[in-house]
Amino acid sequence: MSEKIKFQKEIAIKTSVGILFDMMTTPSGLSDWFCNDVNIDGDVYTFFWEGSEEKAELIRASKNEYVRFKWVEDEDPSTYFELAIKIDGITKDVALVVTDFADDEEEVEENILLWESQINDLKRVIGA
Repeated sequence: MSEKIKFQKEIAIKTSVGILFDMMTTPSGLSDWFCNDVNIDGDVYTFFWEGSEEKAELIRASKNEYVRFKWVEDEDPSTYFELAIKIDGITKDVALVVTDFADDEEEVEENILLWESQINDLKRVIGA
């Protein structure tokens, strides 16, 4: 198994930390921008997209800071995807920092475009 490539994307979002955290962790928030629907059973989130579903385990979270998921079907123990809230110390601007993994450089570029599209949906939903 080849080692996956870790990447991050940071995007400024004009919203409050509380609203952004809710959009990252609640079924209603996630289904507004990340997927079509979400079911939560304990620490397992089932994400539904037009005819498909993926399960992810919530492996770590800190209120109003970040949430980290591990795709259940991903056999690589070192991979995850994380949504973190970053606050600029001077301006107090809020940003969402996505950390994810890809198999190769081409997939990194594709995944960054996908995350940018998802986050644009998030901004539209919250009016940012």
